[in-house]
Amino acid sequence: MLVDSHCHLEFPEFAPELDQVIARATEAGIGRMVTISTRVHEFDKIKAIAERYDEVFCSIGTHPHNASEETDVTADELCAIAVFEKVVGIGEAGLDFHYDNSPRDMQAASFRIHIEAARRTGLPLIIHTRSADDATAEILEDEMGKGAFPMLLHCFSSSAALARKGIELGAYISFSGILTFKAAEELRQIAKEAPEDRIMVETDAPFLAPVPNRGKRNEPAFVKHTAEMLAQVRGVDMKAISETTSENFFRLFSRVTRP
Repeated sequence: MLVDSHCHLEFPEFAPELDQVIARATEAGIGRMVTISTRVHEFDKIKAIAERYDEVFCSIGTHPHNASEETDVTADELCAIAVFEKVVGIGEAGLDFHYDNSPRDMQAASFRIHIEAARRTGLPLIIHTRSADDATAEILEDEMGKGAFPMLLHCFSSSAALARKGIELGAYISFSGILTFKAAEELRQIAKEAPEDRIMVETDAPFLAPVPNRGKRNEPAFVKHTAEMLAQVRGVDMKAISETTSENFFRLFSRVTRP
């Protein structure tokens, strides 16, 4: 069994055939999927999908792109929504200085609110970080000093230095289809060296389809290609990488029921 620890099943790309997407994932051995919140104000869409499919769980949070749209979101609100039994994580939240779709101070403020919610609920914080390694490390180190919280650096494509700092602070690291891209040799080296008990796989679907499906709409069934690459760079077989990444997932996302 494999797990897709991060996808966006409520996105319009999946609307015409969501039943078929879930069925293909199940046929491919994907036992659990987490559909990730990007806007707290649109949580009802995500909740409906999680309620509809036994295999699907969800998170609650504001993507850094949308931080300026949801300045009213509080840790209290996140914690209240997280009472729903199929909410298994907080986020995705963090910093994106590549696109800067929201002002950086608003991104940072939202990030800290989500960290507080993760600390209070005990649910893992799902972190988005792009072109913001130093600022992300600084906030995580500062906030960890206020009290521990579980966390996942999702769709990791940052520096080895951020990977080391995250691991030092207790983070897990999730690899997406980027791991299979020709130019991702540095990322493959990070994946090779990461501790066995901290690695996961994801799709970030509908984005970042792995080779051999690059350029197509991504979907949870394709996570097997990322897992195959992860197994290759670590010198293990698919059975081992499936067991490792799934066990790590269930350890971190402890609210998710096993199949």
